[in-house]
Amino acid sequence: MTVPQDLLLHHRDDRGVHTLTLNHPKAFNVLSEAMLAALRDGVAQVAADPAARVLVIAAEGRAFCAGHDLKEMKARPEQAYYQELFARCSRLMMSLRALDVPVVARVQGLATAAGCQLVAQCDLAVAAEGATFGVNGIDVGLFCATPGVALSRNLLPKQAMEMLMTGDFIDAQQALSRGLVNRVVPAGELDAALEALVKKLLAKPREALALGKQLFYRQLETGMDAAYQLAGHTMACNMAHPVAQEGVQAFIDKRVPSWRA
Repeated sequence: MTVPQDLLLHHRDDRGVHTLTLNHPKAFNVLSEAMLAALRDGVAQVAADPAARVLVIAAEGRAFCAGHDLKEMKARPEQAYYQELFARCSRLMMSLRALDVPVVARVQGLATAAGCQLVAQCDLAVAAEGATFGVNGIDVGLFCATPGVALSRNLLPKQAMEMLMTGDFIDAQQALSRGLVNRVVPAGELDAALEALVKKLLAKPREALALGKQLFYRQLETGMDAAYQLAGHTMACNMAHPVAQEGVQAFIDKRVPSWRA
């Protein structure tokens, strides 16, 4: 199959909203080596943009992402190659977490295996009613271990384990009720729902969102005592920042903060 030249489309609007669109619909937007490299470079460009405010991960076609390219993997049956491939994918997922800006998945279709992982790794997700989600590597004898890392941090343990062990898919409403996505809307309203969420994020101070995002994930990985220490330090830094000082003063003065004007 011919790989399109524009494997990943990168658009930035004048508000600082970056959109990375997986653009290999004939292959269900699989995370081939080329796609992983393109995503790595795209995320790096967002990270290097001091005016970036939001990153949207989207896709063309009937599938959001069908996970790793199994044909490409089967062509190189070497454990060392597989080790590096999965490490490369894991670094990509962690780079989304490390970004200072919110990352939002726009899910219009199938999201399976590492594609489901990609949705789970995003900070927020908006899905069309017809979207489906699964970690069905077990059906070919491959437990979706790395997708399970992100999935288990979104779903309750037994819900995640059931998906991983059975390979069963869930629909968009189930994904919503289990915490994998934030919104489910009719397909024709997907872009409007995404834009409404993006506008809410743009109305908040970039600095506060960046501090909050990094603290949110760090405290999840530690005990409660350490989590409160981290959170207290973050809130103190945030409160001392000019955006919070202005926001509190605006509240006292009963006016709109200057950063929202």
